[in-house]
Amino acid sequence: MRQAVRRPPLASPATGALWLAAGAAAAAVLLPPAYLAVRAAGADAEAWSAVASSRTLASLGRTLGLAAAVTGACTALALPLAWLTVRTDLPWRRGWSVVLALPLVIPSYVGAYLIVAALGPRGMLHEHVAEALGVARLPSLYGFGGASMALTLFTYPYAFLLLRAALLRVDPALEAASRTLGASPLRTALHITFPQLRPALATGGLLTVLYTLRDFGAVSVMRYDTLTRVIYLQYQSAFDRHAAALVALVLVAVTAVILVAERRAEPRARYHAPGAHGQRPARPVRLGRWRWPALALCAGVATLAVGLPAVVLGHWLLRGIHDGIDWAALVPAARDSLTAAGWGAAATTALALPVAWLAVRRPGRASGWLLRLTWLSHALPGVVVALALVFFGIRVAPALYQTMALLVLAYAVLHLPQAVGAVRTSLMQVHPSLEEAARMLGRPPGKVAATVTLPLVAPGVAAGAALVFLTVMKELPATLMLGPLGFATLATGVWSAVSEAFFARAAAPALLLVLLSSVPTAVLLAHERVEQR
Repeated sequence: MRQAVRRPPLASPATGALWLAAGAAAAAVLLPPAYLAVRAAGADAEAWSAVASSRTLASLGRTLGLAAAVTGACTALALPLAWLTVRTDLPWRRGWSVVLALPLVIPSYVGAYLIVAALGPRGMLHEHVAEALGVARLPSLYGFGGASMALTLFTYPYAFLLLRAALLRVDPALEAASRTLGASPLRTALHITFPQLRPALATGGLLTVLYTLRDFGAVSVMRYDTLTRVIYLQYQSAFDRHAAALVALVLVAVTAVILVAERRAEPRARYHAPGAHGQRPARPVRLGRWRWPALALCAGVATLAVGLPAVVLGHWLLRGIHDGIDWAALVPAARDSLTAAGWGAAATTALALPVAWLAVRRPGRASGWLLRLTWLSHALPGVVVALALVFFGIRVAPALYQTMALLVLAYAVLHLPQAVGAVRTSLMQVHPSLEEAARMLGRPPGKVAATVTLPLVAPGVAAGAALVFLTVMKELPATLMLGPLGFATLATGVWSAVSEAFFARAAAPALLLVLLSSVPTAVLLAHERVEQR
């Protein structure tokens, strides 16, 4: 529903401060592309010919196909799961809300390995079940199918959390009015509820497709060559940073095309929630005989994405306990993980707020491109962003090199779209007339933002902060390359053990990583509600 919005004065100090803050966020995001441009400028003819080779083009095709498949599968999973855990009488729906969000804390390379270890041709299923039934070998999981499965299971929570936040902001009075006028439940869902979920669907899909474009861990474990793997091989094996920069620029170009397409496809309507805090909570839909299929869906997803990794990790943990685990080493690793995730989430959310506010309340060419700039680095592999900031730290700001400040900046560059997307989706559902009414009563803009806007968008801000917190907890390349001396997180400990095939040693920090990451997720989801004051 389109609304004519009276904007606050263009020259207000508050608006100027927001533009400055958003400009600083955009400048940080532009550091990796600028680094790639510098590297690409020094490339020779051989490097350029390698980019145009049939191998690179084939990798591009595989990358785009995988991104499309994973995005479609994640959306198909997240939409019904979000609806079931928000709008129905699903048994234990609070518990399901927590469990179904947990896969986001599992690093993709760990999750892919655990799937192979459990369901692979010679995995635990074959060892304990198939072999007893006389099955010589299970089908291979490697390739497109395995990569799609792993990435879908461990990235669908992006869309799931955003859709939950959006559903909690939809005013049920509109649905009730539609039903009163004789519309069927399906017609009400298609014409009233679904249009208000489009921003969350678009944001969740964009996060998923960009995450898939940049993923290296899952595709490497599943032996599926994508552009990201080509970049890593160029950086780590061939030591050819010029050729790797050119391939990375291909990813930037793909991201730019996706963002332009998303901008053109985005509906111009504004999805405001007409109700204020006084709206009543939606009456849960009774599932009736569909309760058992709904429970089966939730249980099936949770079993594959949470239960299966937990069983395999538990198996390796028992072996680790038998061999001896250095429990004392887990304490500083857990402390560093929480410190990094806390600062990363706080800084990223703070940078996201002005970008999202300008995009929604100041729609235009400048704010639109500013919004899309924040997505560019999200498609780049973490090693590229880390190398760009190493270059920046050494050449431009040596005082920041190997400090927590530069590491937090890397987290913000990598994960800013997660926070921006969540805040923007929530802000789009807040009708601007509420802010206008507060200003007409004499409240200054700052007080309006603090007492009216921020409380209304709190679920989106919390969802964005939670997404960043969970993702930073498992971040690897930036932490390895930019962390201060002696700084080691649980994720780096897991990576070190898995890369050396010490799976028993990796089990304890991996389980602790999941446990610590699940606590803020549980707190967030337990307190989710539509404000009614």
